[in-house]
Formats: sequence, structure tokens, C-alpha cells
Amino acid sequence: MTDAYIYDAIRSPRGKGRKDGALHEVTSVRLSSLMLNALADRNGLSGHAVEDVIWGNVTPIGEQGACLARTAVLASNLDQSIPGLAINRFCASGMEAVNLAANQVQGGAGMGYIAGGVEMMGRIPMGSDGAAIAADPSLAMSTYFVPQGISADIIATEYGFTREQADALAVESQNRAAAAWADNRFDKSIVPVLDQNGLTILDRDEYMRPGTTTDALGALKASFKDMGEVMPGFDAVALMKYPHLERINHIHHAGNSSGIVDGAAGVLIGNKEFGEKWGIKPRARIRATAKIGTDPTIMLTGPVPVTQKILADSGMSISDIDLFEVNEAFAAVVMRFMQAFNVDQAKVNVNGGSIAMGHPLGATGAIIIGTLLDELERTGQGVGLATLCIASGMGAATIIERV
Repeated sequence: MTDAYIYDAIRSPRGKGRKDGALHEVTSVRLSSLMLNALADRNGLSGHAVEDVIWGNVTPIGEQGACLARTAVLASNLDQSIPGLAINRFCASGMEAVNLAANQVQGGAGMGYIAGGVEMMGRIPMGSDGAAIAADPSLAMSTYFVPQGISADIIATEYGFTREQADALAVESQNRAAAAWADNRFDKSIVPVLDQNGLTILDRDEYMRPGTTTDALGALKASFKDMGEVMPGFDAVALMKYPHLERINHIHHAGNSSGIVDGAAGVLIGNKEFGEKWGIKPRARIRATAKIGTDPTIMLTGPVPVTQKILADSGMSISDIDLFEVNEAFAAVVMRFMQAFNVDQAKVNVNGGSIAMGHPLGATGAIIIGTLLDELERTGQGVGLATLCIASGMGAATIIERV
């Protein structure tokens, strides 16, 4: 099998996903084309340079609809001979784009690919494309559907995590993100967003709240308590599925859950010959990829079984991994991962995560792969694992090895 390498990884700064966010006037197509142009310019690509552009997006409706990947190619400076493939694996869409591109290279289907994703959550609200699993009563009942926030609280209840632990993890995420920006750790990968006059719209993650304290978070109301206990009574649904739980302990709120933001990310992937052709050096080898389905009600436990799967498939153990990026969709997701594998928090999300900087759904999987690569290079460590929980009960993971 042919080795697949990461030659470059970039991302936009993450803007607040609301009307007063810095990126609110920027469309998904424009931000995506900015990523494509940056990868081409940074690596001297021209003509039919890559086999395909594979682009993740979680809410493919309106201006994010149709084949967003192909639209972005046509809006960019890439050659029109390059096609585009839009994919959706919910929160792992950006990672799945990277994994699929790597698998294509490994199988000999082309020398190089651009993969990544985008989500403009301030312009296209989460869930606005509809969902049969939530909207179809017969399906919702048979799968014991509950919203993700309830799922996160089920994890906390099932595995004994407290509000204080969740808040402490959130404060640590904020502190680490602030320290990483202060130390310029994202400089290699950040592509500033400019307006038509070349003036900077955003060059730094906008969502962060430096100085957040556990006392401040402790004053916040649990976000999913009312929908669980009052209307439409999702706690009752959860207890039907998990009757061994006496009640659902609601510990999550806006401060210890991922932020709603706008953002995009891109990764340049190719075989050895691709790098030789364009005169660029590989930064990492994609050692393994994996995906798995899990319980759709508790929903967000996927990082644990998919990590077990990817380690087994690659003949590795958890001790072979130097650094971890576990998407901070909710605090309990990361805590469950660390608990399951007895992983030291000092190795997990060392530069902060989505609680501090936000979770642009379709882009996050590609973002955390790039963040992992940057940190491996910065610290001189060798092997990293990135993983995400996924809506409807799935998990995805990627293992990379620094070259």
C-alpha cells in the first residue's frame, strides 16, 4: 500500500457564529476558496495539481448546499479541471475528508488531494437542514432520540463526572488556548481572512474567553436541564433506554460545551511522488484511519471504541501515542476518553480545544489534525491521535506520525 503524507495543514481563525461575529459577512464558499488558494500558493501548485478536493460540511443547505466542494474550486484560483466532492459525517466531516483523501492516495487513486471542511454557523444555523431521526416520530421513538446536550449529560451521569470537574476542564481549555496564542503556536497554520481591499477581517480566534474562572462558570445555569425535565421531557426518554440510571445529572452549559463559531480548514495530502513533483517535503505520514458506529442515544462516546479500533487495526497500543486531540464537543466527552484509557490530561488538547476556541462543525476534524501536527513538530514528539464524537452515534479517528 502506498504511504499517504500530509504536506501542509492550514485553517482560518474561528469567528463567533452570530451576527456580530467578525466572519458573519463571509460566505462558506468564499472562506473555502481562501483555504484552497492558500494551499496552492504556499506549495506552488498549478494546473491539475490534485486529483480531487474533498470538503466536509454538516449543514448542506442554502449557500452551503449543492456540491460545496466543486463550487469552492470554481470560486478559487484552482484549475477547473479539478473536481470536488462534498461529504457529511456530522462533526467528523473535516476529518473524514482527510481520511478519505488519504485512503484514496494509499489505494493508488491519484497522487495528491486537498481535503478539509467549512461551517459558517452564524449564517447557516445548526440543524436548519432538518433531520429525520429527530423529526420522524416513529424513528425518534425507536432509536430513543435525545438532543446532543442530553447525551453529554447522560455520559456524565453514567460515568460519574461532576459539574465541578467539567468546569475545571473548561477553564483549563481556556488557559491553554490563551497560552498557545500568546506563544504563537498557531502561526504556521493560521491563514488570516482579508476583505477585498486586503484589510484584515480576522486573524485570531475570536470566541475565546481568557481569564474564565470556575466561580464564573459555576454561576451558569445548566443548559439542558429544562429540555430534559420539563419539555419535551428527554430525560424520560433517556431513562427508558438506561433504566439503571435513577436520574440524569445535568452538568453542561455554554461554558463547558463547544462554542458556535465560523471557520474552515484545509489539508494537502499526497504520496511521495507528489512531493517530489512539486518540490515540497512531507510533514507527517497518515499511519491509520478509522470510523465506527455507536449507541445513538448516549451518542457521544464514539472516541473510545474508535480509538480501540484504530489501535487494534494498526497493531498499536495507547502507550504508543505521544499526543491526543479529542474534540471538546462537551467536557464529558473528553473526560470519558481520559478515563477509559487512563490518559494523562497533560497529553490531551495541550493547546486548548473547542470549548475555548469553538467548534465549526464541518471544519473541526481537519483543524484538530493540523493542530496535532503543529504540536508534534513544536515539541519534537513522534505520534499523535485525533478523534471526534459524532451525532447519531459514531466516532472517527486518525493517527499521524511526524516525518
